[in-house]
Amino acid sequence: MKKITFILFAAAMMMVGCNSQNQETPATKADDEAVVYLTKDISPEGLVNIYKALGVEATGNVAVKISTGEGSNPNYLKPELIKDLVELVGGTIVECNTAYSSGPNDLQDDRNTSENHWKVIERHGFTPLFKVDIMDEEGEMRIPVADTTHLKYDIVGTHMANYDFMIALNHFKGHPMGGYGGALKNLSIGCASQNGKAYIHSAGKMEVLDMAKLWTPEFIGDQDGFLESMAAAAQAVVNYFQKKKGIIYISVMNNMSIDCDCVDHPAPVKLEDYGILASTDPVALDQACVDIINQQKVTATNDPTDLLSRIDQQHGTHTIDWAEKIGLGTKKYTIVSIDK
Repeated sequence: MKKITFILFAAAMMMVGCNSQNQETPATKADDEAVVYLTKDISPEGLVNIYKALGVEATGNVAVKISTGEGSNPNYLKPELIKDLVELVGGTIVECNTAYSSGPNDLQDDRNTSENHWKVIERHGFTPLFKVDIMDEEGEMRIPVADTTHLKYDIVGTHMANYDFMIALNHFKGHPMGGYGGALKNLSIGCASQNGKAYIHSAGKMEVLDMAKLWTPEFIGDQDGFLESMAAAAQAVVNYFQKKKGIIYISVMNNMSIDCDCVDHPAPVKLEDYGILASTDPVALDQACVDIINQQKVTATNDPTDLLSRIDQQHGTHTIDWAEKIGLGTKKYTIVSIDK
């Protein structure tokens, strides 16, 4: 696994001048390194502070894309953690339905129908505090992809058209198929409709979800094609919002199981919480999170071994490599601490 040596400035916060209107390029240093901001304060205040550090104002109708979590998964970003940020930007929590069922014994935890998904969203405490939108509840639409290696377009929920700006609020953790879940997965699989998820997972072979072929070789037979399709779909969403008012990316490194928030009964968490990172470059942000896991030391309370093995087994960093290759961002970055 590649390791990038990064510089941690613990001094004064470095502000980036970036206009939220028609945001075109990631904030970068003069040497073309992206800036990734860091706070170790995993709290509502820390989340607001890292957003403000980016210097990009979320304007218009703001979509806050998170995973509201599978029914019995305890690791999703909690409403009380994100509440202050969502209120500050006047945001709407946005989600999409899943392409799978939790299984015959967990019907109450399913999110593959809007009816059941709403029940989980309510049970996890989102509806009392926020406006919430299942973006593919009323249908899907196609948006262009720049990289047509596997996909002809990206398939997202029609409600995406209602938003001017997106905050990709990511929970960094492992993932059974992608190796890890971060900004790129949240933008791609996370924003895709059910058919869109099947299209990405199958690397363009299944444009309409066929439940009879779920988890067959047609659906999951091309691992690198799947990872490359995620990068292409993430770029499609980024381009979509850059033509509007903009998009930013924030990743919370807490409750880091080797399993995603989409897994109903995830493996135990073996890593200590680390902090919150943010950038205007999703590639740099994901690379920084992976590098941080690589640099963790094994102790009695902190063990990155299983997560690193999961990422390696699934070739997870290929998503980042491909995203950089197609021009979505850069793997070169500098970390800037906003903590005093």
